[in-house]
Amino acid sequence: MAFFRQYIAPLIIFAIFLFTLILVSSRAFLPDDMVAPAPVGIIFIA
Repeated sequence: MAFFRQYIAPLIIFAIFLFTLILVSSRAFLPDDMVAPAPVGIIFIA
């Protein structure tokens, strides 16, 4: 259990942090319409 707590758990936490950092940073390279926040109101499609 000590091996998992000292080596594996920090590695998993670091991998998750790195993955989310890459995902958030990749938003800067998306097209402009993809970077905009989602609309809040009701959307009527005609």
